[in-house]
Amino acid sequence: MSAVEKIKADFASDQEVRWCPGCGDFAIFAQMKKILPTLGVNPEDVAFVSGIGCSSRFPYYLETFGMHGIHGRAPAIATGLKRTRPDLQVWVVTGDGDALSIGCTHLLHALRRNVDIKILLFNNRIYGLTKGQFSPTSPPGLVTSSTPMGTVHQPLHPLKIALASNATFVARSVDTNAKHLGEILRRTAAHRGSAFVEIYQNCHIFNDGAFDFAKNSTIRDDHTVEIAQGQPLVFGKQRDKGIRLNGTELEVISLGEDYGEDDLLVHDEKADTSAVAQMLAEMQHPQMPEVIGVLRDIQLPTHNDLMPDETVSADVRAQKLKAILNSGETWAVKN
Repeated sequence: MSAVEKIKADFASDQEVRWCPGCGDFAIFAQMKKILPTLGVNPEDVAFVSGIGCSSRFPYYLETFGMHGIHGRAPAIATGLKRTRPDLQVWVVTGDGDALSIGCTHLLHALRRNVDIKILLFNNRIYGLTKGQFSPTSPPGLVTSSTPMGTVHQPLHPLKIALASNATFVARSVDTNAKHLGEILRRTAAHRGSAFVEIYQNCHIFNDGAFDFAKNSTIRDDHTVEIAQGQPLVFGKQRDKGIRLNGTELEVISLGEDYGEDDLLVHDEKADTSAVAQMLAEMQHPQMPEVIGVLRDIQLPTHNDLMPDETVSADVRAQKLKAILNSGETWAVKN
């Protein structure tokens, strides 16, 4: 075994990896195993926290610290872990049902507090583990076991929620786009603060093909635009289309005699305001191409920076708890 293989093996657990054949979780897991050994951290310096769902099996498959939490509470657990063990690199692995239904408020507050954790949201627009019910990100009209006549509500958009919560790192990638996903994961690992990544992940069993427009190599270039810092928004298989800001709206234009790259919107992931980023996040297929890449990457004080007095040793915490338990009655109930 080579030195590189040995390092990779250090992060792999002895558990059999079990997802449905064709599940996008396999592709995401492969990239995570690939990038972890390149980060300069030991397995004991990393922790993965999950909630409930297919994606939440992640902690079992990596030889790091890990916790399989309860439904929707992974961001809260990860926040507590980062408070007490700021030396750990803490990842949250969650799904659209886990994070955006019962866990939505936990997600919002972890992001707005700029807790130094890395949240990966696997979005397959369906409840997979519980056998195919509609989720908070399911599009209108989707026929599922719980919506036989089709869904009627508008979906939540994870990127818009993350930006509105003032997350300091917001990105999107696709499970099978290995090179792009690997780079996004590396950047996520390097960010200090609340990092949020939406990953389009195919559920082969209950919602197969939901993201063909972003995954199929023959058509994806015409339906997605890969954004990069300081670069104009050009897309299309022939690189002949672009996005420009026309007043307060984004529009698709054809490049040629009338328009050139100088007319296009130039991406700025470092902007303090998220107004343009929100507009990019709102672009939805099939009316517009959907963005892939980093929408926002800024630096602000983290939760631990702002509240350092809460990061105390185990001995001090035990003393404080003992004092509380021995403090006597704090209220009285009178008839």
